[in-house]
Amino acid sequence: MSRIKNTHNLVFTALCIAIGLLLPSVFHLFGSGSQFLPMHLPVLLCGFLCGWPWGAACGLLTPLLSSLLTQMPPIFPTAPAMMLELCTYGILTGIFYRKLHLNVYLALLGAMLGGRVVSGLANALFMGIAHVPYGFEMFLTASFVTALPGIIIQLVIIPLLVLALQKAGFLPSRK
Repeated sequence: MSRIKNTHNLVFTALCIAIGLLLPSVFHLFGSGSQFLPMHLPVLLCGFLCGWPWGAACGLLTPLLSSLLTQMPPIFPTAPAMMLELCTYGILTGIFYRKLHLNVYLALLGAMLGGRVVSGLANALFMGIAHVPYGFEMFLTASFVTALPGIIIQLVIIPLLVLALQKAGFLPSRK
């Protein structure tokens, strides 16, 4: 049974990475990638469905591959900060939901907040190395103000997808 579960997790993680590579390209066609955070959706979902190790891998690989294949996000300083942020999303959704058995909303909110804290710290570090100004006001603007449409989408779509995947048998029910 463990082999089947690992295969399921590997395939689903690869699917999430593929979606994470395609979805931002579609949003960037309309100039709205940074507002709607399309790369975040499959990474968050991967953590819910496959657990923290797979969510971490998805979060690390998706921005890296996107940067290498599409130059979005730029390889430095943005991609490393996004890799750490999305890795945190994948880890925290997996831990909060699958290990600590929090409900989908609490797990999602906790992961979103934790990822944004990591994003702020990583951006401060990498922007500092690149000699690009970055401060608390920039962090708040990028992480909460500009990203508000994406935050709302995450809070609506992720719980609906988790519920639908539970009903379809891809994720154990929480009853």
